[in-house]
Amino acid sequence: MSMIGEYLRVTAAELDRAIRDPDWALDFVGKVQDAEEETESAPAEARHFSTYKTWDMLRFLLAHAEFPVNVIHGEEPFAEDEDWGYGPPRYLRPERVRLAAEALRTTSYDQLISGVDPAELARVEVYPLGWSEPGSLEWGRPWYDGLTQFFEAAAKVDDAMLVWLD
Repeated sequence: MSMIGEYLRVTAAELDRAIRDPDWALDFVGKVQDAEEETESAPAEARHFSTYKTWDMLRFLLAHAEFPVNVIHGEEPFAEDEDWGYGPPRYLRPERVRLAAEALRTTSYDQLISGVDPAELARVEVYPLGWSEPGSLEWGRPWYDGLTQFFEAAAKVDDAMLVWLD
């Protein structure tokens, strides 16, 4: 079984409803995922996005860069008694999504990996391991680019974000 970083763009009204009714939120997530699975939308057009197994690598790189927003785990808890795969979901309010989008846009992937030794990821056991392979740091580039596009699109329309590991 894999651990996958998951995101859902939600309007302010949908965020309020998700906080009040976590069962509705989980059902809504499933409906959006099912609908988008058939269309395979580009990150800038999608409501759902996944960083696949790169979530922990990106967490490590963003922490190393002192990123201002926790885009990997979200910042505010809700549905704390629920388990959406690997624990409860969290969310980012629209103002945090805007800040994250700006920081993602101005932080290139090359900047994130600059000076990072893959052996460090192995030493601290960054999921999913295997950092000794040549070019292993390049693995996260397409997901970082997609995450950047996804957050920029959300910020343009003032969306919030649900975040969880599945």
